[in-house]
Amino acid sequence: MSEEARRIARATLPEGLRRETLAVRTALAPSQHGENSEALFLTSAYVQPDAETSAQRFSNSEDFTYSRTSNPTVRSLEARLAALEGTEGAIATSTGMSAILLLGMGVLKTGDHVVCSRSVFGSTINLFAKEFGKFGVETSFVSQTDLAEWRAAVRPGSTKLFFAETPTNPLTEVCDIRALAGLAHDAGAILAVDNTYSTPALQRPAEMGADIVMHSATKYMDGQGRVMAGALCGPDKLVRDVFAPILRTVGMTLAPFNAWVVLKGLETLSLRMKAQSEQALAVARWLEAQPEVDRVYYPSLASHPQHDLAMRQQSGQGGAVLSFDLKADSPEAARAAAFHVIDSTRVLSIATNLGDTKSIITHPATTSHGRLTEAQRQAAGIGQGLIRLAVGLEHVDDITDDLLRGLSTLTTR
Repeated sequence: MSEEARRIARATLPEGLRRETLAVRTALAPSQHGENSEALFLTSAYVQPDAETSAQRFSNSEDFTYSRTSNPTVRSLEARLAALEGTEGAIATSTGMSAILLLGMGVLKTGDHVVCSRSVFGSTINLFAKEFGKFGVETSFVSQTDLAEWRAAVRPGSTKLFFAETPTNPLTEVCDIRALAGLAHDAGAILAVDNTYSTPALQRPAEMGADIVMHSATKYMDGQGRVMAGALCGPDKLVRDVFAPILRTVGMTLAPFNAWVVLKGLETLSLRMKAQSEQALAVARWLEAQPEVDRVYYPSLASHPQHDLAMRQQSGQGGAVLSFDLKADSPEAARAAAFHVIDSTRVLSIATNLGDTKSIITHPATTSHGRLTEAQRQAAGIGQGLIRLAVGLEHVDDITDDLLRGLSTLTTR
C-alpha cells in the first residue's frame, strides 16, 4: 500500500462506530507528515498551482481557496459534529448566536412566521423578536411544554420555522422533540432544536425528527471556557446548498484556532458530560433539602415536571446545568437574597458562561435575560430570586460548601 493510500485509509472509518469513537476519530485525512492529532491550519489563503486549477477550485465550495469560505481544521470539526449528531452535514460559525442568525437568513424571508418557545435564551428571544422583526419576519412565543400552544400559533402558509431549546436556559424545561417535529412538518415548517445543554453525548434531536440541530459550541463542546464557536447540523440540502453560500458571503466564519480547540474538546465530551451530570444531580438533591430554597429545576430530579420525558430523550442524564429559586417575600428581597448567595461564594466563578470544567454561578434576571423587558422575563419564568449553576468538575462537597456560605447566612434560616 502506498503512503498516500495509507494516509487516506486512516481517515476512512468503518461503519457502526459508537459516538465516543466518532468524537475522537472523525476528521479529514492527516497531512503527508502523518500527524496523530489533527493539525491546526492557520492560513487565510491557499496557493493554487495554476490559474486553471484556481478557477476550478473557486467554483467548487468543497475546495480550499480562502479561509472565510473553508479551512481544513474547520472542515474536520464540521465532519466530527455531523458524525456525532447523525446528520449529513454541519457548518461551523463564529458563535452560537451567529448560527441562529445563519439559520434565519437561510430559511426565512419577509412575511414568514416563526413559532418559538418563550423559554429560550434571552438573546435568542431578542434575535427573533427584534432583529428578524426589522425585516418583516414575525415570531410567536409559546409555552415550551404546551403542544396546544404550538399548534394554535401556526399560521397556515406563512409559518416556516419552529425553534426550541431543550432543556432550556435556565429553567431546564424539556420539550417533546418528536411531537414538535410532527407539528412542524404538518404545518409545512422545519424544526430547529438548540442542543447546547445536552450535546450529542446525551441527546440527538435529528434522530427524533428535528431538521436542524443548533449548537453554541462555546459551551460543553469546548468544555473549558476558552473559545467562542457555533454550528448548525442538518441535511446537505440545507447545510451545503443554503447555509454555506450565505456564510461565504457574510463571513460569520469560525476561526481555525477556535475550531481546533473545539475539535479537541469533543474528544472528552462524553466523559465530561457523564461526570458533570452526576455532579449536578448530587448538588440538585442537596439543594432540595435546604430550607432557603423554594424550588430546584433539574431534569434528573423526580420533582421536575418533564422528568420522564427528559430521561427518555437525554440518555437518562440531566445535563450539567441546574437552577434554583430562593424563598422571599418580594422581588426586591428575592434579588437581595440571590446576590447575597452569589457574592458569598469563594470557589464558584461568577460569570454568564456555562459548559466549563469550573462551576459557574449567575443571576439570570440581570445577566442572560437582563435585556428582556420585565414582562418577557415573567413570561419566561425568570424571577429575581432565581440562580443558575453550571456544575463543573470540582469535588461536589466543595461546591455545596461554597453555596452554603451564602445560604446559611440568609435571614430566612
